[in-house]
Amino acid sequence: MQEGKIGVTTENIFPVIKKFLYSDHEIFLREMVSNAVDATQKLKTLAAQGDFKGEMGDLTVHVSLDKDKGTLTISDRGIGMTAEEIDKYINQIAFSGVTDFMNKYKENANQIIGHFGLGFYSSFMVSKKVEIVTKSYKEGSKAVKWSCDGSPKFTIEDADKADRGSDIILYIDDDCKEFLDKIRIRELLNKYCKFLPVPIAFGKKTEWKDGKEVETAEDDIINNVEPLWTKAPSTLKDEDYKKFYHTLFPMNDDPLFWIHLNVDYPFNLTGILYFPRIKNNIELQRNKIQLYCNQVFVTDHVEGIVPEFLTLLHGVIDSPDIPLNVSRSYLQSDANVKKISTYITKKVADRLQSIFKENRKEFEEKWDDLKIFINYGMLSDNDFYDRAKDFALMKDTEGKYYTMEEYKTLTKDNQTDKDGNLVYLYATNKEDQYTYIQAAQDKGYNVLMLSGELDVPMVSMLEEKLEKTRFARVDADIIDRLIVKDDVKKEELQGEERENLTQVFRSQLPKLDKIEINVDVQALGPTAQPTVITQSEYMRRMKDMSRFQPGMSFYGQMPDSYTLVLNSDHDLVKKVLADTDAATADALKPIVNELKGQQARLAALHQSQSKKKPEEITKEEKDDLQQTEKAVNEQRDKRSQVLSDYAKGNKVVHQLIDLALLQNGMLKGAALNAFVKRSVELIDK
Repeated sequence: MQEGKIGVTTENIFPVIKKFLYSDHEIFLREMVSNAVDATQKLKTLAAQGDFKGEMGDLTVHVSLDKDKGTLTISDRGIGMTAEEIDKYINQIAFSGVTDFMNKYKENANQIIGHFGLGFYSSFMVSKKVEIVTKSYKEGSKAVKWSCDGSPKFTIEDADKADRGSDIILYIDDDCKEFLDKIRIRELLNKYCKFLPVPIAFGKKTEWKDGKEVETAEDDIINNVEPLWTKAPSTLKDEDYKKFYHTLFPMNDDPLFWIHLNVDYPFNLTGILYFPRIKNNIELQRNKIQLYCNQVFVTDHVEGIVPEFLTLLHGVIDSPDIPLNVSRSYLQSDANVKKISTYITKKVADRLQSIFKENRKEFEEKWDDLKIFINYGMLSDNDFYDRAKDFALMKDTEGKYYTMEEYKTLTKDNQTDKDGNLVYLYATNKEDQYTYIQAAQDKGYNVLMLSGELDVPMVSMLEEKLEKTRFARVDADIIDRLIVKDDVKKEELQGEERENLTQVFRSQLPKLDKIEINVDVQALGPTAQPTVITQSEYMRRMKDMSRFQPGMSFYGQMPDSYTLVLNSDHDLVKKVLADTDAATADALKPIVNELKGQQARLAALHQSQSKKKPEEITKEEKDDLQQTEKAVNEQRDKRSQVLSDYAKGNKVVHQLIDLALLQNGMLKGAALNAFVKRSVELIDK
């Protein structure tokens, strides 16, 4: 029997592994099984080259538990090791500077394991003792047993093993008993080893017999040695891709479609990326792309390898060429990773482009589901925008789809304003904004449907990208002011009539939480609605953007700003004005006369004092100006009060206001109930 010390410059390696790598301790199983697979693959290579002429036989790697002994064993029939090879590969660890090591790697188990080639030593994260019973494939080799109890001391002695290969026996530590649990081990094998290229057996298959589950003699193989991404796309059918998707994501609906990646120059990369079918925004999930290295699971955090916008996709990527700081675990962003990211972006764009060209009908049918992926890509990646702008679609309120170029051609003649700007009108809710959409269509305009999660930032981006183009929601203003032509009708209602009509309606507007409503008078034509509520495009968009950009959060705190537009051409509005004049003329006459007199006096005082320097104006003159301003305000208040008192009893005013509110979903509760009662009364007359 040989005894010795592992070749390290400190005796602290095992406490460090135990203490600092504990948070990542589950990766030990991946390392142990991967080592067994590597040994098996090497035997296959030797056999293919003619350097091993023996019978390979069954190459299954076996993982087994013995709860009574407290052991977890990983067995392979690979190349095995001689005593000399154990001394070379197990006992000599290229390692120095324990202080630097502890400081640099204490937070990351993956880094120490990969950086120092300590894959095997990850076993000591969970074990109080580890044994290797191994026999080399070489003729005349003797079986040996290596044993270490978690200190730098080890023993090597002869062993009784008839077959080639290695058994790694882990005596699980008292604080890691979870790794003696069958369910836990199966979970980890499924996570890390599901697609390894050599069969991995864990226990036996079971069957129901006489009302209970019993083990059979057949090994339970937990992995698929030839996952779909390793096969040629030409040999696969749609059903194969769907079946594999459900293997990865059992609870998901069928994907929209997929992209099979297969490149061997200038780097090796295979994989399948799926576009998932998303029912709502809550289902948007990242970390659904699994990264493999030669079929060994590495991570599902693929930032840097996959462009950010494509992290919404699902699937797998496998590349032995992705540079790793660590053994299959930590990605190092460098030029090679950037090349891979660029390739994946191009591949996805090319696939979308080909689907669009080859089967536009299918592409349009899937657009509503695809839109969030493509919009996100166009917003976050300029290269992708340049590729996607030719197949990104716009959908109108009639359900028709257009490319951006097609839509420009469709609308440019009719929807270009007097300043040469092409105005894209859009709605966010076809039902709620029906009246506004109808008003636009009556003018011969087309209205886009923009109800997606990312449409707000998309609109802002397109206004920057597309020359002389702006977007306006159909309820942002009356239609003639959304697309201003040269023949805009001039306002006819002016002066006192305009002020009186405005005050009558303003005084009866309800107090709504976090909502401000202004009143405006416009000549919209006798066939247009008597009242309509619009919402400022600028303020609404700023509030929408505040949800995406934290720096704009103050907009989100501001009240929503609306305008109640009164159509002075409509008979009902004319009637309100005529009735107001008739009912308030006597009361208003002296107030208006006094107001005009005070306003004239105020204007004269302002003119007089404007010719003087501030220090030349006497106190008496300042007091006179102040008193006159007060008198003007008092008369205005009196006029407002007379108009407000009258408006309270004018059911038509209340009905017109409520109709506008109802049209915008802003009439609820008691106000809605009052509207219904009033409607019945008006009909009953």
